[in-house]
Amino acid sequence: MPTSRRNLLLALSAGVLLAGCAPGSGLEPVPPYDPAQYRLGTDDEVRVITYGQDQLTGDFRIDSAGRIDLPLLGDIRAAGLTTPELADQIRAGLRQKGILRDADVAVQVTAYRLVSIIGEVAHPGQYAYQPGMTLLSAVAAAGGFTYRSWQKNAYVVRQEGGHVVTGSLLPQDFVKPGDVIKIYERHF
Repeated sequence: MPTSRRNLLLALSAGVLLAGCAPGSGLEPVPPYDPAQYRLGTDDEVRVITYGQDQLTGDFRIDSAGRIDLPLLGDIRAAGLTTPELADQIRAGLRQKGILRDADVAVQVTAYRLVSIIGEVAHPGQYAYQPGMTLLSAVAAAGGFTYRSWQKNAYVVRQEGGHVVTGSLLPQDFVKPGDVIKIYERHF
């Protein structure tokens, strides 16, 4: 076998073997996240606006039980709902308790849950989620990649429904509020 062909085969074999050693190579991708389907969760802060009723308008933090405590209504489940669903629930509660027959209620998120990023970034820590945040923009919030970082994918721990999933994210994948992301160190 000619030397150049043998060297090519050795190089290809080495490349195949090293590809299996790439950080996160054995991880499945996490289920995709659609930011347009945002659901409220623990530690989100919301502003409830009841038009014409200042005493029923305010800012509230979703507690560890997934609830907010509203004046005159008490505890209301908020975690797992969209903002329009929460507004509907508040409207129904006001009607049911005879407080307002036809309340005009709006809910908006004022502060999102944090995203944690560890590993090979300039400033590991927790950062505020921003709608439409991707893995790459989360890394940018953490000061960017270090010179040792593996930039092709990352490890993520994510809450999906009632359980935790782990897997990989690509740079263009959307980050979900509450994600814990690890940026790998490259070995070569």
